[in-house]
Amino acid sequence: MSSEQSHKKLNYARAGVDIQAGDEAVKRIKALARKTFTPAVLSQIGSFGGFFKPDLTGLDAPVLISSADGVGTKLKLAFMTDRHTTVGEDLVNHCVNDILVHGARGLFFLDYIATGKLHPEVVADLVEGLSRGCSNAGMALLGGETAEMPDFYSPGEYDLAGFIVGLVDQSKVINGSTITEGDVCIGLPSNGLHTNGYTLARKVAFEIAGLKVGERVTELDGTIDEVLMAVHRCYAPLVHDLLGDFDIHGMAHITGGGLPGNLNRILPDNLDADLKKGTWPVLPVFQWLQEAGDLDPDDMYHAFNMGIGYVLVVAEADADRLVDRLNQKGETSYRIGRITSGAGTVRLTD
Repeated sequence: MSSEQSHKKLNYARAGVDIQAGDEAVKRIKALARKTFTPAVLSQIGSFGGFFKPDLTGLDAPVLISSADGVGTKLKLAFMTDRHTTVGEDLVNHCVNDILVHGARGLFFLDYIATGKLHPEVVADLVEGLSRGCSNAGMALLGGETAEMPDFYSPGEYDLAGFIVGLVDQSKVINGSTITEGDVCIGLPSNGLHTNGYTLARKVAFEIAGLKVGERVTELDGTIDEVLMAVHRCYAPLVHDLLGDFDIHGMAHITGGGLPGNLNRILPDNLDADLKKGTWPVLPVFQWLQEAGDLDPDDMYHAFNMGIGYVLVVAEADADRLVDRLNQKGETSYRIGRITSGAGTVRLTD
């Protein structure tokens, strides 16, 4: 075989997988993940598995709660803007909020990043956000997987998914079973779309309204991409501070499906939630999307959170005291509705 022929031999790099880029990405990931390690972490990034020894002190019947999710088409905005440092935090906060509704604290988090061509700097940006979200929630970024799959993803694109494991004492699990007629629904504000409704929002902003990345919108405080990429709010620090002092009957994280499609998930079969529009301010971004896209007002409440990212359900006797506590902490909250007799549905009225 000639020298010229030998140089043309197929190898992994020519097939599209860059092992050196993968090694560089792992180096960057290790440093970012190590910042989140708690004393319970017994392994380093790069092992075949993550080792975690939880502190079960004071728990009579420890229960593990897990969840998995993605960021959805909000990633398209990251591709459009070449900004990748926030979607990882979006992902962590979404997962933290999901297990929070049951009273759980996150123990550790795993991530999955898949792309056609591995760019270590992009991976580092993603993990920067993951690390920041985990640190803020007091849990470890224990491990994950970075997969380079040529020809599977379009150039410059990737997918991002996360997996959380949390812990709660069985006697303190919150699942909505204690919700009773007359209970009050208290809403905590969102700071934007969070991680849902982006397929519709992008169509309105960039196709119907014809905006470009970096373009400012008069009605909004910032450029269209800055507003749409606002980081999904994490409610864990605030809510965990309440759990020890209040008998919270149920909680809901308002994600895809909006208030009607999430609050109903915790309602007993014989009860409804009657929510009154106008009891909380709808964020300007939702008002702008509705007008710019000529969207059906009712559909808005199913596609978006409309300014409420989390709901607490408590007895009438505890509602004022809970709101006062939130006020003392400088947190805004709204009485948005009440639990009534019914069939497990959420009704929105004007």
